[in-house]
Amino acid sequence: MHSPSLRTRVLAAGLLAAACTAAGAAPRPEVVASGLENPWGIAFLPGGRFLVTEKAGRMRVIGADGKLGAPLGGVPPVAAGGQGGLLDVMADSDFDKNRTLYFCFSEPEAGGSTNGTALARAQLSADSSRLDHLRIIFSQRPKVASRAHFGCRIVEARDGTLFLTLGDRFSRKDDAQALDNHIGKLVRISKDGTAPADNPFVGRSGALPEIWSYGHRNGQGATLAPDGKLWMHEHGPQGGDEINVPAPGRNYGWPVITYGENYGGGKIGEGITRKEGMEQPLHYWVPSIAPSGMAFLTSDRYGAAWKGNLFVGSLKFGYLDRIELRDGKVVAEQRLLEGRARIRDVKQGPDGLLYVLTDQSDGKLIRLLPD
Repeated sequence: MHSPSLRTRVLAAGLLAAACTAAGAAPRPEVVASGLENPWGIAFLPGGRFLVTEKAGRMRVIGADGKLGAPLGGVPPVAAGGQGGLLDVMADSDFDKNRTLYFCFSEPEAGGSTNGTALARAQLSADSSRLDHLRIIFSQRPKVASRAHFGCRIVEARDGTLFLTLGDRFSRKDDAQALDNHIGKLVRISKDGTAPADNPFVGRSGALPEIWSYGHRNGQGATLAPDGKLWMHEHGPQGGDEINVPAPGRNYGWPVITYGENYGGGKIGEGITRKEGMEQPLHYWVPSIAPSGMAFLTSDRYGAAWKGNLFVGSLKFGYLDRIELRDGKVVAEQRLLEGRARIRDVKQGPDGLLYVLTDQSDGKLIRLLPD
């Protein structure tokens, strides 16, 4: 099946935007902290504090009063540059007891020019000044000479396993269809770095046991839905950003099928959008919004109309996309915080409010207050 023209897809996207329902007034943005250099990921700490990564390789605690702490010690070297650096961070579900953190970053090869996405675990020191007991629990294979498409969102599932999105590294897109590497994959590991026995490719010859699903391009957003299922989104090329609900062992098509096209125009591969054995996205954007960060709102802090909505940051257009769902399908979208800045991450805090990070040299942590 041939892909519809870009004009047709733009018109379709416009019709969906026109159908947007703006139930409830837009929330009021409140700057919690500023002066962050290209922040990438946010985690919530006890006492109303925050932990934020900066892409250049720094991790900082932000106090409940918004005061920026000094960069933490013990952060490993990162391959900072392009899209690489210190990326996502997550507090363990039992952080109050174990002070354990997980974070992912572009890991440089020792003495070499290649790099890859790595996932580390560490403990935040009692005085919150450094990382202790650092251990790399996953390293993407193979490492590649590239500064692009690291993926790198972390989600803890309800069973305690960890999901990590991995990009195709831009120059290795065809490897996203092969199971003997980690390029263009979603992986699932235990907290000690081992592959869970119920992963879909455990015991299959020629397949890496960490792989959960494949055929992904560059996922920079992932979150658990209220029912516990993992949702993720990924960057398309020119057009074709996707939302997927990745099921174990499934192939999500990149680069064989896509609703996008090459930068500057022209089809990718055969220029098809469907193929037997490959999954269709739950939703896609044309033109691309360059999505980053992803969160479901499970609180009622903003009223009933927003509860259960999905929120996605747009890097390209600088807005927060509020997505209404019905029966597992997107029925409307509303643009929030338009024109403010590139939105890199969005998460729901322990207080039930939404928090976003803006990706800029003077990046900000913003709290959305109900109107």
